Amino acid sequence: MSHMKNEGRRARIIGTGSYVPERIMTNQDFEKIVDTSDEWIRARTGIVERRRAADWQASSDLAIEAARRAMSKANVAPEEIDLIICGTITPDRMLPSTASYIQRELKAVNAWAFDLAAACSGFIYGLAVGSQFIETGRYRTVLMVSTEILSRLIDYTDRGTCVLFGDGAGAAILRTCEDGSGLLSFDLGADGNGADLLDVSGGVSRLTGDTESAQHHIRMQGNEVFKFAVRAMEDSIEKALRLAGLDKSDLDFLIPHQANLRIIQATLKRLGLPPEKSVVNIDRYGNMSGASVAVALDEALEQKLIQPGDCVGIVAFGGGLTWGACVMYL
Repeated sequence: MSHMKNEGRRARIIGTGSYVPERIMTNQDFEKIVDTSDEWIRARTGIVERRRAADWQASSDLAIEAARRAMSKANVAPEEIDLIICGTITPDRMLPSTASYIQRELKAVNAWAFDLAAACSGFIYGLAVGSQFIETGRYRTVLMVSTEILSRLIDYTDRGTCVLFGDGAGAAILRTCEDGSGLLSFDLGADGNGADLLDVSGGVSRLTGDTESAQHHIRMQGNEVFKFAVRAMEDSIEKALRLAGLDKSDLDFLIPHQANLRIIQATLKRLGLPPEKSVVNIDRYGNMSGASVAVALDEALEQKLIQPGDCVGIVAFGGGLTWGACVMYL
């Protein structure tokens, strides 16, 4: 699905926030528990360390902290929020939604709230959904937050996947703007034929059982996902640019999903973008699913790598298979 914004009212990101747990798990830590090495992990993924949630933390705890930081930067009060979208594949519970806990703790009494599951593409999917309500004029302020504790799904005997994932949350506040800036276009997609390439087979209606069993661990066919990822990220950002009436040369900065450094490098090369026009934080955080691009966007703004007026693209791919890209003027 592709979508170009109407020329009048648009949604604009007016504040971002991120939170990662304090505990760090290094490649050396993995050397002690699985047959791997720091050199092997760095060479194949670009990851040096990743964060781990504390035992007491759930996805909502991470999300609430990221949301509060975004609200503070945007100078938005809880009661001003009309809608909360929580992108997650690691909800606190099956019932209620993680968004409900976020709404309660933020005291966002005027917001309705729901969860969205699109794996690593979830933040972009959520921006697309939230922006529709702003475009129509139905709502003025939307909180989009992506939060994951993927460490709870890891099989620590599978050296191919256990080193990849980290925990974290990122948030953005969307608000109406009419000055030509904001979210210009989206390209969103899914291909369920690839659903089994990256999955957690244990579930509520499909099968239930021992939560420690292999059914409740992430499984991934890495080579197939890699090939899909490079193609999907390039195609999606190019489509989003075309929809916005722009070209690759108009892009000032790209925020790609942080799944693998080689995928990021291949995507930049295919787009003709130099490394300095992109952000990489996979070395510090690993793959945080939908939170990856949300945290990377927040850090790029904090470090002033991107400035007001810049044309910025965000692109991701994930289990589903899903993919998505958006283009905006800051």
